[in-house]
Amino acid sequence: MPAIILANDEGSFGIKSALKALREDRPSMDVVEEGIRAVEADPNSHTVGRGGRPNMVGQVECDASIMNGTTLHSGSVGGLCDYLHAISVARQVMEQTPHVFLAGEGAMRFAGEIGAEKAEMLTTESADKHGKWLETNIPDPLRKVWPKTRLLDHVPLLAGRYDPKGTTVFLVRNAGGEIAGGASTSGWPNKYPGRLGDSPIIGAGLYADNRHGACGCTHTGEMTIRAGTARMVVAYMARGASVQEACHEAFEDLRSLKGGEIGPVVIHAISSSGQPYVLSTGNDNDVDYWHWTEGMDEPASSKPIYETL
Repeated sequence: MPAIILANDEGSFGIKSALKALREDRPSMDVVEEGIRAVEADPNSHTVGRGGRPNMVGQVECDASIMNGTTLHSGSVGGLCDYLHAISVARQVMEQTPHVFLAGEGAMRFAGEIGAEKAEMLTTESADKHGKWLETNIPDPLRKVWPKTRLLDHVPLLAGRYDPKGTTVFLVRNAGGEIAGGASTSGWPNKYPGRLGDSPIIGAGLYADNRHGACGCTHTGEMTIRAGTARMVVAYMARGASVQEACHEAFEDLRSLKGGEIGPVVIHAISSSGQPYVLSTGNDNDVDYWHWTEGMDEPASSKPIYETL
């Protein structure tokens, strides 16, 4: 069965690193981690890792998850600040603790104890964009005391303000049939501090199972959390659906949501045999995905299939 790497738009910054690891016959978990680490370290990726968009108070909070499709083990971190590679910290949560998910102060304490690489995550460009957001949306008297004010009063400013290319996801199947997946993000630009999207939540933004396939989601995490999208795509494949059918079934689940934050979602999936499929619920023509399969010299980008919610 063919090996495959499938990544979202932001994966362009890391797919060559992932491919290098795959060609070195490293485990699929390593391939996922290497690809995402490259995205996290690149300041030109403005929704993942260093250079990611800060929250309402100007702090970059990163979330990540990784899952082993062979064992169904997984690890996640949420609200991680001042550490470069959230994906690697998430993997160590899986490998060094009996837990799956660490968040906030606990995640940062753990990162320090394992010697994770510290970094200044807020770049000049990201700080400037945050400053422009404040100038545009927050009256001058409040800016003088910001953020020592009631942030909740300004939450309506956040509705629908997600970045269309937010998050990176990598799904990998090696020639031996080992499947793994990972996701990493700095989250919604100017989000309320402590907000967690779907990227660190196993079953919402990520799921992997050698027997059936894998799925990773981007864009409006509030929706995929409610629908359990990543897990449902894999569950539909377990029930006999093709990867295309499974993605469209999960799309119908998203369509059934009523109220709350409703926006675009991109579903990335591979079957157990390595068949890829990417479905977007929006019509943003700027969104691509990246893929590589055996027989290709280099990774290539393609457009997803579009459906309207």
